[in-house]
Amino acid sequence: MSVENNELHVKSVQALSTGKGSQHPEHRFGSWKPSLWWLLMSRQWIEIPILVYVIEHRDGLVLFDAGMDAAILSDPHYIASPIGRFIARKLFRLNITRDDTLANKMSDLGYDVADVRKVIISHLHFDHIGCIKEVPQADLLVSETEWRQLDTPHPERDFILREHIELPGAKWCQIEFQPTDDPVLAPFGRCHDVMGDGSMVLVPTPGHTVGSLSMLMRTRGFPPMLFVGDLTYDSELLMSNQLPGTGDKKQLLASFAKVQKLKRDLPDLLILPTHDGTVLDTLANARA
Repeated sequence: MSVENNELHVKSVQALSTGKGSQHPEHRFGSWKPSLWWLLMSRQWIEIPILVYVIEHRDGLVLFDAGMDAAILSDPHYIASPIGRFIARKLFRLNITRDDTLANKMSDLGYDVADVRKVIISHLHFDHIGCIKEVPQADLLVSETEWRQLDTPHPERDFILREHIELPGAKWCQIEFQPTDDPVLAPFGRCHDVMGDGSMVLVPTPGHTVGSLSMLMRTRGFPPMLFVGDLTYDSELLMSNQLPGTGDKKQLLASFAKVQKLKRDLPDLLILPTHDGTVLDTLANARA
């Protein structure tokens, strides 16, 4: 799989935020404290964006992640499980307005949600799938491993909300990663070519959830970019092996090592998390 460097596959890459949230420092930077302890006792908060990446590919608009649904403001039972609602209040603070819809935010960038062709879902947490109802025409790409969590008894306890995922008519596409002979992608073992031209390739990066994925973009006119969802909340933390406060530590470290190897092979690589406000400036200067 290779990118045809004489062709301009991607016209622009931008980010928008469907509102803001706050997380505990222990969540973002990790902690020696037991997670239940800091979840219940921490009183410190760090504001974070809830980002959606908008990629204007020559064959149509592609989103990486789908942000938060503003309906969480008006629906006290948006998270149906009482346990889930309790934990969510302890884990997150949300600052979202009725104007923080995907349609409004895309319009601010000069786009129409009706033109979105594909949405890449890094994982199924509710702050990454919230706005899929605004793009019913789009293919929703998720890893097969991640999708299988919906078959477990209580996915809502992990903030995977079946009622907001299994929408009537939603065009979910479960990705089966295929072996690759691309030496740059060798550490990941398998991949999925989103557009069929090598410019946007999905790779498995479990750890935050069992089926989390990332997307590598390589195309003329831009430095290589790796969209990593919640694998990390800050690229510097990933590069220094500083684990967040949630997730499977063994899987996280294994995925960190693969991304670090990718960074060594592609020194200009930009690592773009979904809850890192600094990436807005990074993208503003990303045109090669």
